[in-house]
Amino acid sequence: MGDSFVTIIAIFLAAILMFVFPLMSISERTDDVSQLSVQTATTEFVDKVRTTGKLTLDDYDKYVQTITSTGNSFEVSMQAQILDENPGVKTTQAETTKIGENVYYSQFTSQIMDTLDKNGVVYLKEGDLFSTSVKNTNTTMSQQLEGFLYKVSGGNDTYSIAAEHAGMVTANGTGK
Repeated sequence: MGDSFVTIIAIFLAAILMFVFPLMSISERTDDVSQLSVQTATTEFVDKVRTTGKLTLDDYDKYVQTITSTGNSFEVSMQAQILDENPGVKTTQAETTKIGENVYYSQFTSQIMDTLDKNGVVYLKEGDLFSTSVKNTNTTMSQQLEGFLYKVSGGNDTYSIAAEHAGMVTANGTGK
């Protein structure tokens, strides 16, 4: 009786070592590849907006298509900080340097998407700031296996694939 119990335990452990841990390793590797792909796509997307001074609906759709090609679903958040130059009262028209502070006002994802849906393009000017952050909304295979083996209970804020990139716009869009 004792030998058969030990044999069953040994077979169970062998099955775990032969199947579950390699599967976990492969699924973690898949998440790493997805992470790299999403980070690269996010960087390219933001840099294109920064260098052209405009965000088009076509560029946004291509970006979303690229990141969802990893097999995951994502929540994309965008923010445009628009430079509102406030030169102050001490400037003269002959003076090229402005006295006063530059103030930024923010447009967030819903406002940017409304403009994209209405006009097909969002124009930015030199000095504006643009940022994008993205995180997966689904549970990946790696997260499921970790939850099963380690009994880790994740909340709604758990994600394994995320990327963000931001920068200053270096060119004026042609719409203004």
